Amino acid sequence: MKKFHVGIQLYGVRNTLERDFYGTLKAIADMGYEYVEFAGYYGKTSEEIRAVLDELSLKCVSVHQRLDFFNEDPEGAVAYLKGFGVKYVIVPWHDRSLLAGGEGWGATVKDFNEKADLFARHGMMLGYHNHDFEFETYEGKYLHDYIFEAVPADKIFPEIDTCWVRYAGLLPEEKIRQFAGRVPVVHLKDFTAKALGGGPVYDLIGTDGGTAKKASKEENGFEFRPLGQGIMDFGKVLAACEDAGTDLVIVEQDKTYGGMTELEAAKISRDYLKNTFGI
Repeated sequence: MKKFHVGIQLYGVRNTLERDFYGTLKAIADMGYEYVEFAGYYGKTSEEIRAVLDELSLKCVSVHQRLDFFNEDPEGAVAYLKGFGVKYVIVPWHDRSLLAGGEGWGATVKDFNEKADLFARHGMMLGYHNHDFEFETYEGKYLHDYIFEAVPADKIFPEIDTCWVRYAGLLPEEKIRQFAGRVPVVHLKDFTAKALGGGPVYDLIGTDGGTAKKASKEENGFEFRPLGQGIMDFGKVLAACEDAGTDLVIVEQDKTYGGMTELEAAKISRDYLKNTFGI
């Protein structure tokens, strides 16, 4: 198997990172992670982040960043991120009403294209990180597909979150191959659930026999897990990543349970990749 570079989305250790920025990043480096993907900067300057990363031999080429970060001072915001190595600026989440079929879709297309052009001028690229709802359909086509038709292919890429693709009822390996050549970074995330299908997958029935309310993900037994402890088939996912030309795989676990700490979960996932796939 290809020797992928392995990173971690720091949202998964956000509470630990907030308490001890340096110590948390050192622990991440000691586990064998090579890359980090920021989702917030904890009041640090670009230079402070760069100094810590350099000291710990960590790299950061991608961040999860809302695009309004660039509205007030676009050049300054770009310079801030470039200061610690960022190449990929990835939309972490976008409201469903702002996607295809929603009233805000036109504004989204304009904003995505403007930001993609800004990044391209600086040798950077726009990315989009999916959840499960992007695999709802509008006029017979996935919302996700509209996004990548609205911006030129050389200016945007999908950061496929494999957990959410699978939870939506699709196979992440197929989605990765659909975008072959355009998936430099892929998220690896594991989970358990009673059923697939995306979001609340069944209705709760009221005492009168009618629908009481939609079930929540929690009521569907949805929980995040360290890699290898859920239902995901990462052998197939990584084979698809190799076929599609992916270079960097990012571990992400949004939440831990049962007393497991964020760093314990991060280490389990890193050891799983190392021991199971040799990466």
